Amino acid sequence: MKAESVVTANILYASSNRTCGNMSLSYGPTQGALDNRKNFLSRLGIDYQDLVCAKQIHSANVKLVKQQDKGKGAMSYEGAIADTDALITDQKNLPLAIFTADCLAISLYDPMHPACGIVHAGWRSAKEGILKKALEAMQKEFGSSPERMLLRLGPAIRSCCYEVGKEFTGFFPEALEQRDSRFYLDLIAANTKQALSLGVDARNISDCLVCTSCRNKEFFSFRREKEQAGRTMSVVMLK
Repeated sequence: MKAESVVTANILYASSNRTCGNMSLSYGPTQGALDNRKNFLSRLGIDYQDLVCAKQIHSANVKLVKQQDKGKGAMSYEGAIADTDALITDQKNLPLAIFTADCLAISLYDPMHPACGIVHAGWRSAKEGILKKALEAMQKEFGSSPERMLLRLGPAIRSCCYEVGKEFTGFFPEALEQRDSRFYLDLIAANTKQALSLGVDARNISDCLVCTSCRNKEFFSFRREKEQAGRTMSVVMLK
C-alpha cells in the first residue's frame, strides 16, 4: 500500500505510491483522486476529510496549522492553504499533506516538544532555504531543538536522473555532480546541508532511497510523464 510508513504511539508518517492512485485534485488524471485519498488514509486510521493541504507554489513559505485549519484542501484544491510549501503543527490528530512527482517530501518530528511538519522541497524551494525556514519556524513556535529533530526524506528524483543546466552551479555548488559535460542535482544533499547547518544530527535523518524517475513504474515522475503525471501524497500526523 505505502512507499514508506512509520506509525508509532506518537507520530505517523506515510507516502503513497502509484498503485494507490493519483492523490492530486489538480494535476494528472484527477478522476477518482478523492476515493484514492480516502482508501489510502483510511488504512492509516485517518479521515480523509480532515486532511490539511497547501496550494504549493515552489516557495519557501511556512504555515502554522491549527485546529481551525482542519479539512482545508481535503475536498477541493481551491480550499487548500494558499501559497505555501511547508506545514507545521503541534496539534494532535491533524494530518498534514503535500503532493509530489519528483520533488522531495520531508517530514519533521520533534519528540521532546511534540510537533511535526511536512515540507515540499523541490529545487526552487530548496534554493530559497525552505527546510531551514521550516526548522526555524518550529524552533520559534514550539521551542523545538534541531539537535533532537527527526527528519524523513521521501521518494524523489535523485542525482542519477536529475540533469539540470549549468546555471545550477551558482545555486547548489555543494550538491551538483558533473558527469562528462552534464550536471546532475542531488536534492538530498542540498536539503540535508540546510538541516545540518542548524544542528540537526545526521543520525536523525533517514532516507527512503527511492528515485521516482528510476522507479517510474511505481512512482509518479514529472520528468518522465510531464503534464500527465499524477502526484504522490506524503502525510504526517501527531497522535
